[in-house]
Amino acid sequence: MINIDLKSFTEYFFKSPIYAFQKENFLNKINKVSDKYILEAKNNNKILIDREKTWGKKISKQKKDHGLVYHSKSLINETEFLEFNNFVIDISKNILDIQGFDLTNYTLYFTELWVQEFSKTGGGNHNTHIHSDNHISGFYFLKCSDKTSFPIFHDPRPGAVMTKLPQKNTQNITIVSDMINYKPTPGTFVFFNSYLPHEFPVDNGIDNFRFVHFNIQAIKNEILNKDLTKSK
Repeated sequence: MINIDLKSFTEYFFKSPIYAFQKENFLNKINKVSDKYILEAKNNNKILIDREKTWGKKISKQKKDHGLVYHSKSLINETEFLEFNNFVIDISKNILDIQGFDLTNYTLYFTELWVQEFSKTGGGNHNTHIHSDNHISGFYFLKCSDKTSFPIFHDPRPGAVMTKLPQKNTQNITIVSDMINYKPTPGTFVFFNSYLPHEFPVDNGIDNFRFVHFNIQAIKNEILNKDLTKSK
């Protein structure tokens, strides 16, 4: 064995940061406002109608809404979310600035913002995905517990995944870990770069699970100015 302390000479590059913190200031207001949007999503859910046609009323009634996730309409322009949205934009701008990006000629805009709730009968989930053509994505958890689903993030480097060797202990978080999860509590914010693959494992329907999901894109000011010129 070579007697060299390699840790002393180690440098880390190409990191994928995740920013998770508690901010309960928005919790009560956003939760209360979200009630009507979730109710609207449930009332407009076409999957339940299709299930009844495909499975018949008896089976459809037994399964209820198992496996469904209720998505609200876009909340980008809702006045009740204005303070929340401004905060998210400010944090996203700070994140990109700290990471070293030059935003001098860019302005951040929401491309998507919605609240979603997993079925109370369980089975709700999201497969691994990214949010292409965006720069910052994130969650704000409204209802959750240690018994609900939670976000799992995956190694975004295809080369590293393709050549991955077995891990000594998958329970330890090391530089060879290929996934990491967060167990949020109500009021938890999670921000991350949109290229980071993430998923939500199957929820068992024991406790309520609801969160706001958002995606943000940095748009060149010259493009915005051109659009303004055209609209005049």
